[in-house]
Amino acid sequence: MSISTTTLSDRPGDPGRSDILAVAREQVLERGEGLTREQVLEVLQLPDESLDDLLALAHDVRMRWCGPEVEVEGIISLKTGGCPEDCHFCSQSGLFASPVRSAWLDVPMLVEAAKQTAKTGATEFCIVAAVRGPDERLMGQVAAGVAAIKDAVDINVACSLGMLTPDQVTRLAEMGVHRYNHNLETARSYFPNVVTTHTWEERWETLRLVREAGMEVCCGGIVGMGETLEQRAEFAAQLAELTPDEVPLNFLNPRPGTPFGDLEQMSGPDALRTVAAYRLAMPRTVLRFAGGREITLGDLGARQGLLGGINAVIVGNYLTTLGRPAEADIDLLGELQMPIKALNETL
Repeated sequence: MSISTTTLSDRPGDPGRSDILAVAREQVLERGEGLTREQVLEVLQLPDESLDDLLALAHDVRMRWCGPEVEVEGIISLKTGGCPEDCHFCSQSGLFASPVRSAWLDVPMLVEAAKQTAKTGATEFCIVAAVRGPDERLMGQVAAGVAAIKDAVDINVACSLGMLTPDQVTRLAEMGVHRYNHNLETARSYFPNVVTTHTWEERWETLRLVREAGMEVCCGGIVGMGETLEQRAEFAAQLAELTPDEVPLNFLNPRPGTPFGDLEQMSGPDALRTVAAYRLAMPRTVLRFAGGREITLGDLGARQGLLGGINAVIVGNYLTTLGRPAEADIDLLGELQMPIKALNETL
């Protein structure tokens, strides 16, 4: 299909509206077919004057192909800091002069955090560790934590433990881990600018193993790390090819002491355009608001995102940065009349 980037809508008073929205309405909303890489780029290049129409279309797509429910998740860091990798955005790297200190949580702390998360209505609780990949000590801690959580609270347990071996993937699946998060972080072409201690392909291989083991795949990344719009569109297409069950969308929150600590924050309109574009690329995927939304979008932007394609949120704090109070997100969902997805709908 040939898409024109110059043909404008003939609607009076709307000179900035490109026909890519009309194409997306027919292709994505009506047929459920995600936009291609080239089409996503067109969406990312739309002017601010088209943003309201774009968000409205993305919301319609979300409602048609995902429904009104919003999936709520909490995350906890089992092992913080001291990571040997050099992800340039991350203050948990042991290679940078960042203020995060290495620390471990014990199993009772994990259980209590899971209980508090469940009280918000969340159906997902993700155990995260700052590592290249889990060693035997970490695998044992995760096994004990997952078992204790399952005994104490009715919630799905997810994990994010870095790159895995086939045996580790099998063990996590046997523990009953519902979903595994391993972000590709950015477009394949830009990845060497973000990480040098491992490759994009190594991350992809872990995701392949997770899918084969029957766990749900959670894979997203961070936008606003200096990538071009073309690379942002490339990343959307690569995620769509992976067909993840969930895509957490983070916006860079520059961390002191990291190589990306001096980058400018992404603008609110650019962030919202990205949200909508990724929804149009992946109409059936759980698209989750994750880190950085508070400083990039603020309260108004959170509302606009939920009305512009987002259908999942992380509540509470993130790994090394503060989030919105969980109550604020839950209250907003109630105000928008968006029901929290029930546990039996996520199984």
